[in-house]
Amino acid sequence: MTDTDGRGAPSAARAQPSSAAVARLRLIVARLYRQLAQASSDDLDLTYAQLSALARVQAHGPVRLGELAALEQVAAPSLTRTLRPLAAAGLISKEADPTDGRSLLVSITAEGGAHLDRIRRARSELLARRMSRLSPEQSDTLLAALPVLELLLTEQETTPAPQAPPP
Repeated sequence: MTDTDGRGAPSAARAQPSSAAVARLRLIVARLYRQLAQASSDDLDLTYAQLSALARVQAHGPVRLGELAALEQVAAPSLTRTLRPLAAAGLISKEADPTDGRSLLVSITAEGGAHLDRIRRARSELLARRMSRLSPEQSDTLLAALPVLELLLTEQETTPAPQAPPP
C-alpha cells in the first residue's frame, strides 16, 4: 500500500524522480505549450504575459490594476507595460474606479473576449486532434494523469527558504 500525504499525493518517503525524468517532463510540457501557442498564433502577436493578463482580466474583471498585478505576481509598473498593447489593440479598457478615483479598473472588451475564445479554440482543436491519435489505453492513461498534473499545477512550494547560519 502506498503512503499518501492526506491529499492522495505520495508521501515524502517516496523516492524522488530522477533528474532525467524531471527534465523530460519539463521539456515535454514546454514543447507542447509552444506547439499549442503556435497553433493559435495571431496577427497581434501577443506575449505570454499579455495573454495571461488578458485571461486574468476576463476571469476576475473588472479588476484594479494593483489587484491584477498581485494575481499575475508582477510589479505594477511591469503590468502597466504589459497592458499598454492590450489597451491599444482594444482588447481591454481602463476606467477610473468609482469607489476610488485614484485607482483604475481594467475590463476585457468584447473584442478581447472573442480574441481569447479564438486562441482557446485553436489550442483545444490541436490538442483534440493529437489526442484522437492515441490508443484507447494511452487515452485512458493520459486522462487518469490529469488530477496528478493538476496537483503539480496548484501545489504550493513547501520547501523552507534557506536560512542564514547563526551569528
